[in-house]
Amino acid sequence: MAKSPSANAVAQRRKAPPTKLSAPGKTPVAVVTAEPAAPKKRTGPVQFWNEVRAEARKITWTSWKETWITSVMVGIMVVLTALFFLAVDGALNVLMQQLLKFAAG
Repeated sequence: MAKSPSANAVAQRRKAPPTKLSAPGKTPVAVVTAEPAAPKKRTGPVQFWNEVRAEARKITWTSWKETWITSVMVGIMVVLTALFFLAVDGALNVLMQQLLKFAAG
């Protein structure tokens, strides 16, 4: 069976990608061209639902232990961040009070 002209052209493009010189004395760089995507067919609701279920089966859930450890770590980081900003806010408050006392003189 003979190939259609479009299939032959696609096969030739895949064999040898066009090249161009990046600069004089440099090695050639391959130019990759994207083929136009074929329009997707519309599917019925039953096929759509089956595809959704197939994708949902691929989901991997974390274990309870991993979720608990991650939650505790987030809690610790929140407390440390709150303490850091409390200290920075206190230092800036003291600095502003001293500056205002100096200005009032």
